Amino acid sequence: METILDGDIPIAVHDHGGDGPPLLLLHGAGGSLLAWAPVVAHLTGVRPVAVDLRGHGRSGDGPWTWKAVLDDLDHVVAALGLREPAVAGHSLGGMLAGLWAERHPACPAAVSLDGHRAAETHPANYAGLDPEQVDRGLAVLHELFTQQVAMMARPMTAGQAEEFLEGQRAFAAAQDVDPETWVRSLRRNLRPHDGGFLLRPGPGVTGALRELPELADALPVFRRLTVPFLIVNATRNPPVPPPLVPLMDAYRAGLRRDLAALAAERPAVEVREIDAGHGMVAERPAEVAALISAFVRRHTEAA
Repeated sequence: METILDGDIPIAVHDHGGDGPPLLLLHGAGGSLLAWAPVVAHLTGVRPVAVDLRGHGRSGDGPWTWKAVLDDLDHVVAALGLREPAVAGHSLGGMLAGLWAERHPACPAAVSLDGHRAAETHPANYAGLDPEQVDRGLAVLHELFTQQVAMMARPMTAGQAEEFLEGQRAFAAAQDVDPETWVRSLRRNLRPHDGGFLLRPGPGVTGALRELPELADALPVFRRLTVPFLIVNATRNPPVPPPLVPLMDAYRAGLRRDLAALAAERPAVEVREIDAGHGMVAERPAEVAALISAFVRRHTEAA
């Protein structure tokens, strides 16, 4: 692993090497470059380069704007001599993959792994549910996310940090995810603070993210792309309290509807589904890797 110091903040990267075309790997909010380890083990024919996004892992802190983050990635590409890499991102990283492809129309291929819309999106994006039920569900979901953000912002003692990681280990096991890989990625986001720890990203980043319209819905960005773009959609809802299941069902229905329309409208866009939840990178790493490898190789060989 190394740190790129060419921009306004340091950016940590792991260049996994390889003789194939370069492939930037962008994790989701609250993740780190270690989240890609299970997928990298199965990637073929590419040179994977995983990045800690600003405010995450071992990268520096700075204001979160799309431009700032894309500038960080430009510095990584230049420092490592990657020229025009393909890019694959999960969740928040998938949205960034689309924005990267818009900024770099010579990008040979881009992939978004369930990085289309936040669960808390516009009411019209929930299909087949009474509008009043949508509004009630969104109010519950908004309060749940607000509580989670507030909890993540609190300093933790060493003991509390270990309790948090143990809870995450149990969560991973329940999702059929390798617990140790899951915890290693999360542990990378624990920053020492006054004898204890703070969990990254901090409230500055999480607060900024919640205000960005592209986080609520990245499909308008995807609709502008001319780059070959693979969207991999999860079929399973995230674990939510029972009252939110109808809202999440409506979310999935609306997303399927709108992704089908997007693919019909934009020839560069390909949509695939995978029998997994939002954590598909950890849940189905071999299947995810096969989708990425095949798509990137097909379009880099054709370039």
